[in-house]
Amino acid sequence: MTPVEAAILGILQGVTEFLPISSSGHLVVAEELMRVQSPGILFEVVVHLGTLISILIVFKEEIGKLLRNWSTGESKAMFGYLIIGTIPVVISGSIFKSQLESAFEDLRLVSFAFLLTGFVLILTAFVSSRTAQLDKGKSTVIGLSQAFALIPGISRSGMTISTGLFLGINPEESARFSFLLAVPSLFGSGVIMTRDFLTFGAGKESPLVLAVGFVTSVLIGVVALRFLLHILVRGRFHWFGIYCLIAGISSMWI
Repeated sequence: MTPVEAAILGILQGVTEFLPISSSGHLVVAEELMRVQSPGILFEVVVHLGTLISILIVFKEEIGKLLRNWSTGESKAMFGYLIIGTIPVVISGSIFKSQLESAFEDLRLVSFAFLLTGFVLILTAFVSSRTAQLDKGKSTVIGLSQAFALIPGISRSGMTISTGLFLGINPEESARFSFLLAVPSLFGSGVIMTRDFLTFGAGKESPLVLAVGFVTSVLIGVVALRFLLHILVRGRFHWFGIYCLIAGISSMWI
């Protein structure tokens, strides 16, 4: 892999990980269109780490407050909600591991998943009442939507934020919980990929290629995440649904 290819993949990871358009689905389509060989495990670990750091940068105040006040009732409740919300993705990822890996080779499935994501995002335009508070039940439902997003083409941020909106949670809180929930998920996937790398090895990517992928995923991730928060506040989240519909229809013809 060249540094230019690493930059492209780092940008793709940074943009699609946070915008509700499915990073996994775009990687499947990109590999099919460009005939790009899947990056090595170590490269995937690096760009996942980059997107994780993007979340830590953008939500540094919220995360810092949670850690500083970990013993208070509000922080304890949030930690509990994050644990509850993470359980479904852990269980689903373990039980359906082989089926999910096969899904990455099924472009038709990815196309339909894009369409489903698009319809869900568009439906958020019709949600009006958003004054509910996060609780155990709502965090469970949001966690289930995150597990569903293990399917390539189903957006993790799209599903979790949309579910929060459908449950009556305001856009800012829905986004905040969605991306805090991404921290253990990204960390966990990074641990699994690191284990696979240590067990099976990976491609011999140069330090320059890894550095380019990491830096681009961090920088683009920060920009994409702040852009999404900007769009959410202005009530235009459903616009991404139109893009997903177009992506789903277009990918059927590849």
